[in-house]
Amino acid sequence: MKVAKEWRLGSMGDTKILPGSRHRSPLKRPIWIILMVSFVSLFLVCAYIYPPNSDVACYVFSSRGCKVLTDWLPPPKRELTDEEIISRVVVRDILDTPPVESKNPKIAFMFLTPGSLPFEKLWDMFFRGNEGRFSVYIHASKEKPVHVTWGAFSMVDAERRLLAYALKDPDNQHFVLLSDSCIPLHNFDYVYNYLMHANMSFIDCFVDPGPHGNGRYSTRMLPEVEEKDFRKGAQWFTMRRQHALLVMADSLYYSRFRDYCRPYADGKNCIADEHYLPTFFNLVDPGGIANWSVTRVDWSERKWHPKSYRAQDVTYDLLRNFTSIDMTTHITSNAGGEELLQPCIWNGTRRPCYLFARKFYPETLDKLVTLLNF
Repeated sequence: MKVAKEWRLGSMGDTKILPGSRHRSPLKRPIWIILMVSFVSLFLVCAYIYPPNSDVACYVFSSRGCKVLTDWLPPPKRELTDEEIISRVVVRDILDTPPVESKNPKIAFMFLTPGSLPFEKLWDMFFRGNEGRFSVYIHASKEKPVHVTWGAFSMVDAERRLLAYALKDPDNQHFVLLSDSCIPLHNFDYVYNYLMHANMSFIDCFVDPGPHGNGRYSTRMLPEVEEKDFRKGAQWFTMRRQHALLVMADSLYYSRFRDYCRPYADGKNCIADEHYLPTFFNLVDPGGIANWSVTRVDWSERKWHPKSYRAQDVTYDLLRNFTSIDMTTHITSNAGGEELLQPCIWNGTRRPCYLFARKFYPETLDKLVTLLNF
């Protein structure tokens, strides 16, 4: 039987000694290669700085034309407009200014409703005993002098109007936008601590490449709003005071969406309240928002409106499920509808996502009062 021979470091019997290298004369430099590389580099630099203005020039090196160059060359940085410079100065100053500390910090609850609040009894239970820690503002859209239409830009104006009135109180430090069909899922203390101690605003924001996302984008928003920066999200936000001030100070992006994001404008059904704030904060402070809303909305039916809940739908298990979800889901509008999942991170820790939920019919009031029992 053959025995494998053991190899050991330093064993001369297993070591091969290579012959020393011979002296060789220096290689001739490949001058022609250096010249060719220099020429090509110079050509590409010139093409980047001085792009060809005719189709003939584009086909010198490629039958595909100019696009083959622009596919991989970095885009040149454009010069900012005067409006953009002004906007960036204002944004920087607001974000860099330390927030004024209040001795009595409050949450402003802002209701956007077509009339009276059908869940007033439930909200009264929620607020009871916490006087001095909250403010309530109601925008009843069907009352004169202001009327709000679903999908129209008047919805954005209504949101800004609510923020303006709520900002008049310096003690309001966090701002919550709710609808008449919203309900609270937790008691007041839980909601207060969740929002007041958060280091971000909860503004929904994601990329939807489908027809009801980027398909609504208009090139007339250029140069300030590019398609790559266009975002979508639910309108039901909560935001810190600094961010509320940013919204009120904005005129540049507000005017672009007012003029070019409207139903049936340019043949597109652009819904401003789903795009203005997500795009605005993606441009001015993307790291300061959570990219999800703390208001639970179920779009699983993939219709124009989210799932609505009747009295028979309201159960203890339904509400418990809402309060235990720690992943948020966005559904794109492209073919098949892609689901985008994102963990809900609160101050670096994964936590349940939702403080509120919608859409509930008024007939669910009695069951909700019994089950929630604040």
